[in-house]
Amino acid sequence: MKQTWFQHILLTILTAPISLGIFFASASTLGLALQLTVTPTADSGMYVTVITEEPQINVRMGPNSSIYPIVGKLLTGSTAPALGRSLGGDWIKIEYPGAPYNEGWVYSPLVRVSAGTLRIVPPPPTPVQPATATIDPTLAAQFDIVPTNTRLPTFTPPPSLTVPSYTQVSNVNSKDSVPLAIVIIALMVLGGIGFLLSLFLRR
Repeated sequence: MKQTWFQHILLTILTAPISLGIFFASASTLGLALQLTVTPTADSGMYVTVITEEPQINVRMGPNSSIYPIVGKLLTGSTAPALGRSLGGDWIKIEYPGAPYNEGWVYSPLVRVSAGTLRIVPPPPTPVQPATATIDPTLAAQFDIVPTNTRLPTFTPPPSLTVPSYTQVSNVNSKDSVPLAIVIIALMVLGGIGFLLSLFLRR
């Protein structure tokens, strides 16, 4: 008896996490399914049908082909809920999942609108264009190198240098000149005589 009771408790403990996991997974899947299946519908119940002879038409972000970018395509014969029209009636606003706010604009001559009257809706804000890099024309002109037709200068050797010449003045020994050695010896003799005289006079 105790063994059966222990087996029931063990089985309950093991199956409880699995049951909780299945419950939360099914709840999240149900919420996701509800979230995916709930799609907005047009208030007026009107829709557009693509009637052009081309295979497809462009769906744009706003009612202007030169300002607003393309956000998708609609095949010929396909339909989409209509949400409104532009002020002049040239563009129709439709539901288009995947576009910003799940909305887009198609050119009205390319589609047929079902019976009814569409209200006028304002266009979305104009998208900001990316900044374009500007180049200073003065700076660009510095790199605009135009080749010249003139011949490049050739190497010209420098003129030859004139080295001045100096004439060496030779010592001229004339017969009338007195040799320097004799003058020195004479001065030494005179000095010796003067020294001897000074010693003699002191006595």
